[in-house]
Amino acid sequence: MSGAVIYITEDLNITQIQVELLVGCLNVFSLIGSIASGKTSDMIGRRYTIILAAATFLIGALLMGLAPSFPFLISGRVVAGIGVGYSLTIAPVYVAELSPTHTRGFLTSLPELFINVGILLGYISNYALSGLPSDLNWRLMLGLAAIPALAVALGVLAMPESPRWLVVKGRFEEARKVLIKTSENKGEAELRLKEISIAAAASSPSSSGQGVWKELLVTPSKAVLRILIAAIGVNFFMQASGNDAVIYYSPEVFREAGIQSEKQLFGVTIIMGVVKTTFVFVSALFLDRFGRRPMLLLGSSGMAVSMFLLGLGCTFLNYSDEKPAWAITLCVVAVCAALSFFSIGLGPITWVYSSEIFPMRLRAQGSSVAISVNRLMSGIVSMTFLSISEAITFGGTFVVLAGVSVIATIFFYFFLPETKGKSLEEIEALFEDEVN
Repeated sequence: MSGAVIYITEDLNITQIQVELLVGCLNVFSLIGSIASGKTSDMIGRRYTIILAAATFLIGALLMGLAPSFPFLISGRVVAGIGVGYSLTIAPVYVAELSPTHTRGFLTSLPELFINVGILLGYISNYALSGLPSDLNWRLMLGLAAIPALAVALGVLAMPESPRWLVVKGRFEEARKVLIKTSENKGEAELRLKEISIAAAASSPSSSGQGVWKELLVTPSKAVLRILIAAIGVNFFMQASGNDAVIYYSPEVFREAGIQSEKQLFGVTIIMGVVKTTFVFVSALFLDRFGRRPMLLLGSSGMAVSMFLLGLGCTFLNYSDEKPAWAITLCVVAVCAALSFFSIGLGPITWVYSSEIFPMRLRAQGSSVAISVNRLMSGIVSMTFLSISEAITFGGTFVVLAGVSVIATIFFYFFLPETKGKSLEEIEALFEDEVN
């Protein structure tokens, strides 16, 4: 969308407010998918919920690529948003429930890695298709998303169901077969099955969906309340940090920094995408070694410094008649640094943490609540970023985002315990111990 919106503006002659609406509505309407995914995945399973998400996104991509008008384009974006909400909630839950303890951090961070691969491919397609007529290039930029959506829907058919969902449904033999395939040996598989069965038996009154929302939101225990605060907090700060806005509006940010050529703008965004994807992969490799907290604190504090330097660079360029190379370089490096620190910390760890800290009986619905906050904040930031930047300048906006990252660092330090090396069944006890 970051590149497509430039040509959509030319082709459909839309205003800045319509641009913000187009960009942000996907995240706002992804709330529907996020909220519905918990109940849906408990009813039909994690695997078929992923297929439903991919099918919804496939329809949305085709609607956007074929859109004859702005309202039609918005409708496609809304449908795609619902699919995004489903997928962002269920994919980390599915992976966390399937993964052995010692590799759960790495495997659960893979969704974020491939989100960034998708973003990078988006930047590359922007660059590659920018030379086509403006009434065609943006349609291909958006419509090509139907291809990976179709690949996901077909690929998931060959994947196993979550063993924890199978146990909850009383399908123990199927769960055993899945655990044998995803464990080092049969002994480990039997131990995991025993732990899951005990946890499922303890939560059986809620596992069918009865009383889950009451226990989660109305009368939560101290441990569940602390889990909920941690999950909502990390998802809130993931989007309040401004990462999505920088991704969506990166050409506008770099244009403000003094880069005017469209080819150069798209070229810089490709560099940004490569850097961001690389650091997500580095984070995934070391997440199970160093733990969630250290990398999260490093990432948010690094974002604070990077956003502050970006704010200073944009402010200097805004009040300077000339555009010195060092100031432009500072802005480009600061954007790449901010997104790199995001990719080390908040990017992958938000999905890991949200999917692993809720007890089994609350996992699907708890994750859906946390991801709903994530999507709402992403929509708010995306739909107001240009207007706020116009009011207080890009430099002022990035200084504010630096302050948000400072607050996020403080929150993570006091409210997020380390979960590295703990089984999903042990983590609830960890939060109970923290409360005590």
